[in-house]
Formats: sequence, structure tokens, C-alpha cells
Amino acid sequence: MQPFELSLTEASRAVRARELSPVELTESVLARIAAVEGRLGAYVTVAADAALAAAVRAEREISGSGPRGPLHGIPMALKDLIDAEGMPTTASSHVRAGHVAERDSRVAERLGAAGAVLLGKTHTHEFAYGLTTPQTNNAWDHSRVAGGSSGGSAVAVAAGGATFAMGTDTGGSIRVPAALNGVVGLKPTYGLVPRTGVTSLSWSLDHVGPLTRTVEDAALVLSATAGHDPRDPASVSGPMPDRFPGGDLRGLKVGVPRNHYFDRVVPEVEESVRDAIERLAELGAELVDVEIPMARYIQAVQWGLMVPEATAYHERSLRATPDLYAADVRILLEAGELTSAGDYLRAQRARTMMRDAWARMFDGIDVLAAPTVPMTAAEAGQETVEWADGTTEAVSDSYVRLCAPANITGVPALTLPVGHDRAGLPIGMQLMARPFRDATVLRVGRVYEESVAGAGRLAPLAA
Repeated sequence: MQPFELSLTEASRAVRARELSPVELTESVLARIAAVEGRLGAYVTVAADAALAAAVRAEREISGSGPRGPLHGIPMALKDLIDAEGMPTTASSHVRAGHVAERDSRVAERLGAAGAVLLGKTHTHEFAYGLTTPQTNNAWDHSRVAGGSSGGSAVAVAAGGATFAMGTDTGGSIRVPAALNGVVGLKPTYGLVPRTGVTSLSWSLDHVGPLTRTVEDAALVLSATAGHDPRDPASVSGPMPDRFPGGDLRGLKVGVPRNHYFDRVVPEVEESVRDAIERLAELGAELVDVEIPMARYIQAVQWGLMVPEATAYHERSLRATPDLYAADVRILLEAGELTSAGDYLRAQRARTMMRDAWARMFDGIDVLAAPTVPMTAAEAGQETVEWADGTTEAVSDSYVRLCAPANITGVPALTLPVGHDRAGLPIGMQLMARPFRDATVLRVGRVYEESVAGAGRLAPLAA
């Protein structure tokens, strides 16, 4: 096995045991990027020289005083919305061409303090306003979409071009590409990981979180990045997850949705996710049927919040340089100018009602288990999907439909691979819990992951 094939947890153990140096690991990952990037398009910027210099420093520090922690010397990537001092943050847009960050985002600062090695910046759907990331190809089938908006981060991790990567999630933008590329993606509780220095899409829905090869990896990254930041008005100082135990699931109640999450889902996805849920029962969990409250309002509330907030954020540049935006993003931003204050306030009130209703739902369960997305990776350029009930749905609407509730309510949501369709494309299961029960979803995901074969598998990189 080559070093780039190691998960974060495996690489960290090898580094701490002095069986692998940070330089060897970083060189291996950079060589992997050079070998596959031409087919994948995951990166906007690869800072190879800076990464190697950071790896040399990490190796010297570990040899001297020992490792700072599990991320010391581990090569990683940041989505191109997340500032790192001296490096471009373009949001994969011509609007931000030439922009160089003057200081680290809080996330980059914390990862740097943990000793992680920054490889570069990964592509996003422009300003995170889309679910496909058109610059990037799916790691399992290059003719299919990577998912978005954190598509570059997901593909880099799936292909061995980063040991882990950071993304953002406003309506599924970590979980969608993670599911479509067969990796783990965590959207933490709203406010748990600070967003200072991260380009916003919709401030009341934005989250920052990791994309990794295993659930245990995600727990390590969350531990390094979570915590209050006074510069982020949404940042919380509440309880932080500090333990992610394994073991069995005895005494744990897993909610299985009767509605919404299995509506308009392709049969292979439903079968794989239901099999995974039955596996949770075999591991000791009690399955409980639940009704998803206010399901008919989910997409209306998501768009009612996101569209006007995104337009407000881009108001000045949209008026100054509208032609620099990609057509699909500009149309959405211009549509936001038509949203009335009354519509936005109604969406806010509906969100409050939905949060309360979800809190009552969680009174009877510990975790909700469901598909992450209703279908596997669409063909590049595919705009719609036809469902068996005769419904035609935009691909982007399909991908956001099952992820949006966790953004609206702010609950933690974890996606992990649970199978493949007939074409060999990955299928993801989503686990959700009450706010600040991030450790619970990680525990359940880790127990499931340890019970099945193939966790952390790299994509086969189809020609």
C-alpha cells in the first residue's frame, strides 16, 4: 500500500509510530495529484512547494518534541471558499480572480495549529451556489457529476489526492458530493465549527465540515476544528463532542422515516439504505418508524432563506460585474432580487416551527437514518430526472431535497457509504441527531463502518 492510500487515522498512527514521515506522506499525495488531476479537475490551486516545506517542519517537530496531535503532518485540502493566508480564494469564480487571502480563516488557523499540511484549494460550484461542481469529474466515473458544491474536496479525498479535506454545506454541499464519490462527509451542528474567513452563500444555513475516508477520520477533524469563535456571530460555546466511542448500539433508537426520505428515490438507493438500517438493528439498535414533520414545506423554506441571503451577500459585485458570474449562478442571484421581505420573514418563521417540530420528533429517537441523496451521480450535463410517478425534477432539486432539512434545523448530519448501484456508483446513508449530538451520529456511523468490509476504499478511477 502506498502512503496516499492510507486513511487519516492510518496515516496518523504510522506518523506517530515513526513508521512514515510527513514528507514521505506528502510527497506520495502530491505525486497522486499529479497522476490523476488531469482526469479529475479537483484542485484550483496546488501549493506543492509550500506543502513540502510544511511537511519538513512537521517532520522536524515530531522528531524533536513529538506530535501535537493526530493531524500533525497530515496533508489536507481546503475548499476554495476557505481563506488561507497568502493563498488565492477565488470561490471558483472570475468575480474573485486575483483575490489572495490576507489572513487565515479560523478553520485554517486551527488546522495549522494542529500541524496539518495544506496541499491547496479544491474546486467548488461557483460561490457554492450549485450541486454539481461542473469543473470537476466524479472520481468513480469521469462522465458523471462530482456533486457539489464541495465537489473538489470530495473527489480529492476519494481519489487519494488529499488525506482529508474541508468543505461547506448550505443545502447538502458536503453530503451530496461525499455520497456521490463514496466518502464520509460531516455537516456539524450549526455554529459548532466557526465560519470566520469563509466565503458565505447563505449565512443562516452555512456550515463548515470535513470530508474524509472514514467516520473515525471525520471525528478527528471535528475535534480539531470545533469550538467557539467570537468573530463568528453564529458560533456557539455549547457542549463540544469530546468522545466518539465505538462498541455496539444497544439501547439506541434509530428513526426510520415513513415519509419524505424514501419518496422519489431510485430502488437501488432505497434497498442499500434499508439494508444498512437493518444492519444497525443487528448491531443492537431499536428501529422506530417516524413521521417527518412539515415535509411539504422543506424545499420552499430552504430556497426562501437561501436565495435572498445569497443575493444580499453578492449585491455589490452583482451590480458591478454581472457578466463575470456563470449563467446559472447569475440567474439565481438575480431571482433573489425579486424575493420580498415578507417572503423571507415567512421562511424564517417556518424555519422556527420546523426546528421545534424536529426537536419533538427527536424526543422519541436518538438518530434518524435515511438516504443522503435519492439517486447516484447523474451524467454530466443531465438537467432533469424522471421519476416513476411521472414527476420531472431538476437534478439539483433532487440532490438538495433530502439534505436541506438538516441545514434548516441546524442538526448534525453525517453521510457514509453503504453500497453501490449496478453501475458501481456509490450510495450514501445519512445519519442525523439533535443539535450538539454530533458524537452520537459519529458513534453510530463508526459502529456501522466497523461492521462492514471496504471502509475507506479509494475510487477505482475509471478511464
